[in-house]
Amino acid sequence: MDRSPTGRILQALSSILPPIVSVVRLTPGSIGHIAGRAGTATRPGGTSPPSSSGMAVRLWGMEFFCYHRDRTSSVVLRDELLEEHWSYMDRYSREMIARGPTLAGDGDTPTGSVHIIDLPDPAAARAFAFDEPNYQAGVYRDVLLRRWRNALGRTMWDFPGGRTGGNRYLVLGLGVGQAADLAVAPNRDELIAYGPLLSDDGATWLGTAVLVRAPDPDKARAVLTPEGYADIKMHNWAFGGRPS
Repeated sequence: MDRSPTGRILQALSSILPPIVSVVRLTPGSIGHIAGRAGTATRPGGTSPPSSSGMAVRLWGMEFFCYHRDRTSSVVLRDELLEEHWSYMDRYSREMIARGPTLAGDGDTPTGSVHIIDLPDPAAARAFAFDEPNYQAGVYRDVLLRRWRNALGRTMWDFPGGRTGGNRYLVLGLGVGQAADLAVAPNRDELIAYGPLLSDDGATWLGTAVLVRAPDPDKARAVLTPEGYADIKMHNWAFGGRPS
């Protein structure tokens, strides 16, 4: 049995991913998986080619959590760049796992943008984050970019609750010490996206990022184990993308 840090994370992840997903080692320091069964983890405009067994197979590279946080009073500039932002994201429609803005307490004013995306490597993820039109124009004050693992094995478009209805939250657990919450929370049907934040080589657990529907912030926060984190950040969140 592989006792290396990467091996331990692979073992833990393989125990929580759906049975149709296998965790495989691609190269030292990188983690990938093959997703099965047609209709699983599909993206708008994306397809999964069938294998000889009749299952739809997609070989993914690495998944990344990208959270751009807005500068104060950047709403006007953000609005001016909305079409440019959407056009940029259209280029990544097949790779997108989840996307949408975080919102202020009024439920309307944007405070940031979340994108969870499947890309070949950390260099491609950095290009995605830093070439984004809002970032280039100064809408954002900073960006959190981490490798992530799709523990649900699906995208936000597969969420049973749909695009609207109920309160949606981004829950960010900033890790310290031993990995926590690698197993998917029991209320799976309320989870929109769920997975650990990892170092670039996939060997070190850094926290957990969750998108969840919940009655209130306290219920959303309860998805994570408080003692497993240095801090847990809560943000209102909404489904993003072009209006359908």
